[in-house]
Amino acid sequence: MFSVTETEAAAIRRVFEEEGELSAVIELRRHFPGITDNAKARECARTIAGWKPALAVSRPVTRLQPGKRRSAG
Repeated sequence: MFSVTETEAAAIRRVFEEEGELSAVIELRRHFPGITDNAKARECARTIAGWKPALAVSRPVTRLQPGKRRSAG
């Protein structure tokens, strides 16, 4: 088991889309040299290439003490 950052996933997706599966496997193994099984590396690259980037969720700001403001100073 390993975890993939959004930056690593984006790099693998970009290579997969631009250069194909084999290049994506090479990119994956560049980031994760511990993956030595080619079949597993191909499976992981295909899975990561299919991911969509996480959407940033904006949340409303809730004041803890409505009406009271902090003074600048």
